[in-house]
Amino acid sequence: SSIGKFGADTDNWMWPRHSGDFSMFRIYADKDNHPATYSESNVPYTPKHFLPISLDGVETGDFTLVFGFPGRTQEYLPSVAIEQIIKKLNPDKIAIREASLAVMDKYMRQDPQIKIQYASKFAGIANYWKKWIGESQGLVASNAVATKKQLEADFKRIVAEKGLTVYQGIFDDFDKLYSEYGEVAQARDYWIEVIYRNIELMNLSFQLYRLEQVYDQKGAETFIVAKDDFIAGLDGFYKNYNAQVDRDIFAKLMRIYYEKYPDPTAKYPDLAQAMRDKAQYIYTNSKLVSYPGIQSIFSGDEASVILDKLHADPAYVIGKKFSEQFFNEINPNYYKIKDQLEVLQKKYIKGLITVFPDSKYFPDANSTLRVTYGQVKGYEPKDGVEYLPVSYLDDVIEKYIPGDYEFDVSKKLQDLYASKDFGSYGEHSKMPVNFIGTNHTTGGNSGSPVLDANGYLIWLNFDRVWEGTMSDYNYDATICRNIMVDARYILFIIDKYAGAKHLIDEMQLV
Repeated sequence: SSIGKFGADTDNWMWPRHSGDFSMFRIYADKDNHPATYSESNVPYTPKHFLPISLDGVETGDFTLVFGFPGRTQEYLPSVAIEQIIKKLNPDKIAIREASLAVMDKYMRQDPQIKIQYASKFAGIANYWKKWIGESQGLVASNAVATKKQLEADFKRIVAEKGLTVYQGIFDDFDKLYSEYGEVAQARDYWIEVIYRNIELMNLSFQLYRLEQVYDQKGAETFIVAKDDFIAGLDGFYKNYNAQVDRDIFAKLMRIYYEKYPDPTAKYPDLAQAMRDKAQYIYTNSKLVSYPGIQSIFSGDEASVILDKLHADPAYVIGKKFSEQFFNEINPNYYKIKDQLEVLQKKYIKGLITVFPDSKYFPDANSTLRVTYGQVKGYEPKDGVEYLPVSYLDDVIEKYIPGDYEFDVSKKLQDLYASKDFGSYGEHSKMPVNFIGTNHTTGGNSGSPVLDANGYLIWLNFDRVWEGTMSDYNYDATICRNIMVDARYILFIIDKYAGAKHLIDEMQLV
C-alpha cells in the first residue's frame, strides 16, 4: 500500500502525484477457454488479442485515449443548476463531512487502535469532501455560471429570431423546477450525509429497517433466514466500530440536521447540549452499539419477539423514524421533481443541437462504454504556477517520511532508487511514475486503460486533478486533467520490486 496509496489523503485529487495505483488479476476459464465456475481443472484464459505495452514513454502533446465505463457527467446543465451546486448543495455536504472528519481525526490522533479502525472510513468520507471543495472552486474560477448564462442569452435570442416557439420559456421552466429541486435535493443530501453516510448507528438502523420490511412483506419464515444472514455478516462491522467516536459524530451532526430541519415534536433551548444528552442516552442504552448486544436482540426464532425487542431499542426507534421519513417523504418528493427536470433537460439538449447546429456535443457519461481522447499536457493551476505533465520517483524519495501511513517508502524501493536499477523502464536515469492528460474522465474511470496513437497501452487512468474536478459539469481543457500511472512504473514495480519477471515474460513490450 505504500506504493499503491502513496500520498493517501494528502495527495488525493492532487498533482504532482506519485501513486503506483494498479492491481493485476489472472482470469481463468475451462479447458475449452469458456467461462466457468471455480474448478481446479480451470486454466488461464487465452484472449484472441491483447494489447502490446509501449516502453517509449510519453511527452507533451502525445495522443492519449481512455476507454471505460464512467458513471455520470452533466456537461449541459443550465446556469441555475450550476449556481445551486456552488452556493447551496456542495457547501452543505462539505460542512457535514467536515464536522464528521473533525471528530474522527481527534480520536485517531489520540488512540492508535481507533486510527486503524477508522483509517479507511476517514479516507472514504474525505474523498468526496475534498472533491466537492475543488469542484466548487473550479466552477467559480472557470466562470462556469457566466459562460452558461451567455450561452443561454444567445439561445434565447436565436429562438426568438427563428420563431422556435417550442423552446421559448424553457429557462423560466428551469428556474421554477430548480427552485423546487433545491429544497428536495437539500433535504435528501442532509439525510444521506447525516443519517446514512456518517453516523454508523443510524446507518445500521436503516439496514435493520429494511430487514423489518422483509418480515412485513414476506413473512416470519423468510425474516428468520434473512436476520441470521444479516447478523452473521456484522462481525466485520463491529471489529472496526467505536461507539464513543460514533456517539460524538451523532451529537455533532444531529445538531446540524435539526438546525436545518427542526424536530416538530420537541423544542430545545440549547440544541447542542440537547443532542449531546440524546447521544449519551442512546449510546448508553442501545444494544446495537455492540456485537453481543445485537445478537441478544436477534436471539431465538420467534419473529414477533425479536421485533418487539428491536422496537424497544432507543437507537432503532429514532433510526426507524428517519428511515420512514426517507422512503415516505424525502425520496418520493425528490424523484417527483428530478423526473420532471430530466424531461426538460432532454428538451433543452435537443434545443441546443437545433439552435447551435455547428457546435460539437460530446456525450455525457452514463455508466456505459465511453471513449475520451486527449493529449499529454501540463497546466497552470494559478498565476505563476506551472505543472509539468510527468512525475518521477525522485519526488517519492523527497516526500519520504519514515513510518508515516501516507508517505512511507519501503527499503527495497529506496535501494532500487539509490542504485538507479530501473532496467529498461527508466528514462535518462530517472523513473517516471505518473502523467496527466486532457482526457475527460470521471468516477468509474479508475482502472480504465490508456492507449497511445499506435494503439499500445501506456497504461492506467486512476484520478483527476483537484482544480479540474468541476469537469463533471464544466469541462475546460485548459485546467481539467486526468491522472495516469505510467506503464513503465507498473512494469518496474512488477519486475524489479516484486521480482515477478515471469509475468513480464507473458506480456508483449514494444
